[in-house]
Amino acid sequence: MSKVLFSIQYEIVPEKRDEFLKVIRELKNLLKADGLESYNVFEVKGKPNNFQEQYTFTSMETYEAFDDETNEQANILIDKINEMAVDKSTKYTTLVEIANEL
Repeated sequence: MSKVLFSIQYEIVPEKRDEFLKVIRELKNLLKADGLESYNVFEVKGKPNNFQEQYTFTSMETYEAFDDETNEQANILIDKINEMAVDKSTKYTTLVEIANEL
């Protein structure tokens, strides 16, 4: 099975940074779904308030099932993050591991 790396990049409104960091801490504690190997948030070096969330899933099946398993509280926090993001700054990327093809 190939792992899946899903990432979301966005810029946060500077005045919302402290609130954003609190929401991310809470979200990290909630995201413990089956098949979610890790969840990390990074800030882009040299670009304050530009962040990237990275979700690593054990397989395509667990990635595809993730939305169904995400609880209501996590969805509320994700909506809050979306509201703090600068308009049109969000980019999504899904990567599928090719290890099985090598």
